[in-house]
Amino acid sequence: MTAPRTTISANAGAALLVLRVTLGIIMLAHGYQKLFIYGFGGITQGFAQMGVPMPGITGPLVTLLEFFGGIALIIGLLTRLAALGFVIDMLGAFALVHFKNGFFMPTGFEFVLMLLGASIAVMLGGPGDFSVDAMIAGRRRPAT
Repeated sequence: MTAPRTTISANAGAALLVLRVTLGIIMLAHGYQKLFIYGFGGITQGFAQMGVPMPGITGPLVTLLEFFGGIALIIGLLTRLAALGFVIDMLGAFALVHFKNGFFMPTGFEFVLMLLGASIAVMLGGPGDFSVDAMIAGRRRPAT
């Protein structure tokens, strides 16, 4: 017999779902743009112009992380690992590109800071109940 769920824990699962999917959509969109609009060559060139170290490696790596990590967050698969990747991604974007431009958008770090905070929250909070990770772990069964 399992203990009844509290409103707080039920709301936490829904809150993690909203946060995880929202972050996943944003990261997927950025990865899609890098992958299918700019391409690896364009991203490599852009990273080089921004002074990002090893742009031939970091450009494609960030592109693939954002595209596939975004998908992973949306469905809740390998959630903490994808979120950790985004934490590293946003720390790099913050330190190497946006910090010197001040706080406010369009070139400042406010959006990067929000994505960093969301990534940390998902990394610490995990996937929540409504995720592939939870189904794999046996904590949640699909509706029949």
